[in-house]
Amino acid sequence: MASVPASHVYVRHLASFDGSDGVVRMPDPVPADGRTVPGGWWPPLMLDPHWIARHHREFDVFHIHFGFDALDPDTMGDIVHELSLRGKPLIYTVHDLRNPHHRDPDAHDHLLDVLVPAADRLLTLTAGAAAEIERRWNRAATVLPHPHVVERDRITRPRPYSTERVVGLHAKSIRANMDPLPVLEVAARTVAELRGVRLRVDLHDEVFQPDNHWYAPDVGRQLVEYGDRRNVEVRVHPYYSDDQLWDYLSSLTASILPYRFGSHSGWLEACQDLGTAVIAPSCGFYSDQHPCHDFGFDETSFAPETLAQAIRTAVTAAPRRATWPDRVRERRLLARRHREIYERALS
Repeated sequence: MASVPASHVYVRHLASFDGSDGVVRMPDPVPADGRTVPGGWWPPLMLDPHWIARHHREFDVFHIHFGFDALDPDTMGDIVHELSLRGKPLIYTVHDLRNPHHRDPDAHDHLLDVLVPAADRLLTLTAGAAAEIERRWNRAATVLPHPHVVERDRITRPRPYSTERVVGLHAKSIRANMDPLPVLEVAARTVAELRGVRLRVDLHDEVFQPDNHWYAPDVGRQLVEYGDRRNVEVRVHPYYSDDQLWDYLSSLTASILPYRFGSHSGWLEACQDLGTAVIAPSCGFYSDQHPCHDFGFDETSFAPETLAQAIRTAVTAAPRRATWPDRVRERRLLARRHREIYERALS
């Protein structure tokens, strides 16, 4: 089984705990420079028609998840052709109908226009995404939930006790789909009116590094200046390790997603594991993935009053949290269903 990329937490958590599903996934080939990104080796070397030609006897099914951002449609067409030539079924899980790293959707759309029609089987994470796939390509996609992101010891660990409620906005490295400043302005004003509520703003330090791809000092400075506001704290730091990220999310009452566009979210899934409420924009399919506190925010519009209300509701609502037994049942279901899909594709 060739899964791209096999090392991503989503893919790893599609497997049964004890290997009883009988699906053996090849390890990701390691690039010569050893480069990694969050979620796997980069670039995924399996996404190459020459790699497929050399290694096609080592796998039965080719399953694409992530990692094809830098490909052009012709190369994707060559990959599809090589798989067909070798008689290898192509499975594609449609995680992103809109790439969160691309301001212009055209490049991703052109790749989807090759990949979606060519796939032998399509999967996606939400009913909303499946409806969009059917509308755009007249293809049916099987809907299967996102598996847990956080491991058992964290999911079963009690949340830290605090009398203070904390709303978090993590601007990360201000990727293309993020527009944190208008969201932050409303959040800061709203929190200032609430007793016992603090707004925490986080930002990766690479936005201030001139040689970094994510260099954005002007936006970074504007975010940092919010630390002068009442009940607002700003922290600039490197990428968190997984443990640091789980500590951070567990410390929040609610996490705001300042996304103008997107589809699904592993961040949202981690919040579900840890019992942190999510304040999600109306774009994409976030509230299909799990119940969220919604606000109106997309590429063309922003309804500030809906964000203010979502914050007020989130900090007073009873928390929702995944349980480990539920996550175990879900993962067993995912392992069984993926095995069935692979078998049907091979038949």
